[in-house]
Amino acid sequence: MLVQRLLVAIVLIPLVTLLIILGGWLLTLALAGVFSLAAWEYWRIFRQGGYQPSLAVLITGVVGLVIVRHFHQFNHSDLVLGVSILLAMSAQVIGYEKGDRTAALNFNITLGGILYIGWLGSYMISVRNLPDGQWWLLLVLPACWITDGSAYFVGSVLGRHKMSPRVSPKKTWEGYLGGIIFGAAGTMLLAALWHTNAPEVTALKGLLLGLTIAVASPLGDLGESMLKREFGIKDSGKVLPGHGGMLDRLDSWLWAAVLSYYLIVWVF
Repeated sequence: MLVQRLLVAIVLIPLVTLLIILGGWLLTLALAGVFSLAAWEYWRIFRQGGYQPSLAVLITGVVGLVIVRHFHQFNHSDLVLGVSILLAMSAQVIGYEKGDRTAALNFNITLGGILYIGWLGSYMISVRNLPDGQWWLLLVLPACWITDGSAYFVGSVLGRHKMSPRVSPKKTWEGYLGGIIFGAAGTMLLAALWHTNAPEVTALKGLLLGLTIAVASPLGDLGESMLKREFGIKDSGKVLPGHGGMLDRLDSWLWAAVLSYYLIVWVF
């Protein structure tokens, strides 16, 4: 398991870094593909739980939000959401007419997935589009990686007290604290390195950014685990050996992206 996790990380980290540096359409298309796969995994989780959300509406809404965020930032996102609501309800009215007894819940599950994956995920594009955006995003995602990795290793060695036994039995308070310490410190060091190329990115801002992500983003991991535990599912998929599915990797990134965007815009 550990070897698989490390091998996947060795491949993914340089690839993600390259896409962040290049930005533009390449990053947008890559995110649209990644979020579509995550949306499919989200749909499959609820399908296994006996529900029938609309996969077509789900993926269309997610991709639509990503594309609109690329071109217009937050402008016209209301149009995508409005159309998604109408399509989702239309699909479930048809489903109910055909005998689906969970149509009302399917409507809400579909919209929940669009907001969870598409709306939150699109903040990665918003961060990248900020002044010095590539350097900010090269702080945000590594902060998640450092936090997750250090929490995993510290929890494996020192973990004694369960953090959330029902949702994620392997997570411990010791691992969580280790993630905060190393996540904040590591992000601060990265910010100090990036400062030469991006004067607005300072070690202090990196420390605050890393601390925010390390404290809050594990809730994204727990939230996604909650969705899976509801139906007795261990991983959202198997596309990333040792890590699970794409949604399993994105869970903390989604939280980190939105929190970081507003921290950078409103505080920094």
